Amino acid sequence: MESRLRLLELKCRRPVEHLLVGEYRSVFRGQGVEFEDVRPYQPGDDVRMMDWKVTARTATPHIKRHIEEREHFIYLLVDVSASMLEGAGGRKRETMAELGSLITMSAIGNGDRVGLVLFSDQIELLIPPGKGRQHGLRIMEALVDFRPESRKTAFGEVFASFGHLATKRSVAFVISDFFAGDYLDELSSLALRHDLNAVNLLETDGLEGVDSGLVRLADAESGESRYVDLGRRKAEDERHHETIQEQMLERGVSLMELGVGEDCVSALAGFFRSRQRRLADETGG
Repeated sequence: MESRLRLLELKCRRPVEHLLVGEYRSVFRGQGVEFEDVRPYQPGDDVRMMDWKVTARTATPHIKRHIEEREHFIYLLVDVSASMLEGAGGRKRETMAELGSLITMSAIGNGDRVGLVLFSDQIELLIPPGKGRQHGLRIMEALVDFRPESRKTAFGEVFASFGHLATKRSVAFVISDFFAGDYLDELSSLALRHDLNAVNLLETDGLEGVDSGLVRLADAESGESRYVDLGRRKAEDERHHETIQEQMLERGVSLMELGVGEDCVSALAGFFRSRQRRLADETGG
């Protein structure tokens, strides 16, 4: 296990240091300001920053001073149901682990705190936000090797629990194939309080080039096996894909779509740039 983790760190380190940290920093700059202290008013100061309580107590005008709130709290909310861990012959998990590691190392390289929530139909593992290389390796190890108790997926309770866990505005990446449909209310609520980013992992069941016919497929979460009309299955997958896009757009959630085995570095850098362009358009910058 240690050698696998070391290889993953080495694979991610160069693109993080040479590309992704800069892209990450351009998107997730300080999201607000926090109070630092007060000082006497000086001509030209913004009167809206006046601290009236201190002014009344001292009989001398004082204003509040603020500093940019630079440290972020980053959470990875990762679906570890059977469809994620066993999908595409285990390659879906490999893609998930690499992407999660790139985000983790980028955030730590920027001095942010990173936490991890692994979930199925329950919270399987919680690693509170922390800093530093050893903390990052702990998260990466869980992404690569953790074995959940449940094989199923349910978002509602997990999202509700995260809402209580993350009391401070945070940046959250939800990594899943979004096959469960019980998350819209909780997702909408979280999107009002946090910067939510959804990563939809896509796979093709290894059936490229086959347009129709009956195939026998096993449901990874229930274990049930049944015959499926491939033409209908592909149409259903396309509708599911379009539905996810619409749902995230309507709720103000940034969506990244990543195919199993795709270049995670290029996909993540492109996602950061897309977010940056959208934020610039919204702010007129």
